[in-house]
Amino acid sequence: MDIRGKNIKGKGEDGKVKKKPKKIRGAMFQSGFKVIFILSIIIVILMFIAAIGGLFAGELYQDNPQVRSGWLGNDLITLVLALPLLIASMVYSRQGSQRWQLVWFGMLFFALYNYSFYLFGAAFNSFFLIYVALFTLSLFALILGLPYLDFKGVASEFKGSTPVIWLAGYMGLVSIILGIFHVTVSLGYVFTGDVPEIVTTVGHPTNLIAALDLSLVVSLGFLGAIWLWLKQPWGYVLALIWNVKGGVYTTALTSATLWGFFAGTSDSFEQIVLWIPIAAGCFISSYVLLKNMKRS
Repeated sequence: MDIRGKNIKGKGEDGKVKKKPKKIRGAMFQSGFKVIFILSIIIVILMFIAAIGGLFAGELYQDNPQVRSGWLGNDLITLVLALPLLIASMVYSRQGSQRWQLVWFGMLFFALYNYSFYLFGAAFNSFFLIYVALFTLSLFALILGLPYLDFKGVASEFKGSTPVIWLAGYMGLVSIILGIFHVTVSLGYVFTGDVPEIVTTVGHPTNLIAALDLSLVVSLGFLGAIWLWLKQPWGYVLALIWNVKGGVYTTALTSATLWGFFAGTSDSFEQIVLWIPIAAGCFISSYVLLKNMKRS
């Protein structure tokens, strides 16, 4: 042993040569993450089939023209943005990156939320069972994966200078705006009896958009904002997952809105004035969080 207390040539205190421990690639995959990885591979394959089929299978969608345009715009972003990001997050997570691990969970959340609309909102079509599988596998992947997530360890990787107040404020603001909008629309029906335009336009018997937004976007966004403000471990984790999903999905909404406008199925594209800033805010928030996370 030299004067710095280090072993010379790999020898131990007894002078015997010690064997070097084997380097484990992606140590997180020693446990249940292997199962999540396999489920994610299946999800990737099914997302690819669903997107390609939606774009090129002709009359797959049986909805009205405006809703059909929305599916096509969504399929395009799924193919060019969501799938590459999900695949990249899986690859780098397998190599041991905690940053990409959180992005991976964010994309699984996107898959769950996105295909909730296809499963419960699209008119019955040939891909119904694919939508069932995507919704179920994404849900299982999140349920099985979150218990293995070392959220305290992950949270400790964030620098003390992380602007949690600004990030939490953004998440809270978006959640409040969406919440007020959906609650106001619903209360409007209670007092007037007029079915909201958001329901009549899609021809669906209930307000599926409000149901999923209030239960999965507004509630989790507001909870994550509070936890992040208080610098709780789950706040950092939920903030990154929520923002990754939010950035990708609002990009899909922008694509869906523009597709409908240029296809002539909708004469309005003012909604992108809302979607683009939210998408930009979510992507910027994701970048800031990842930048303030130490390299693992």
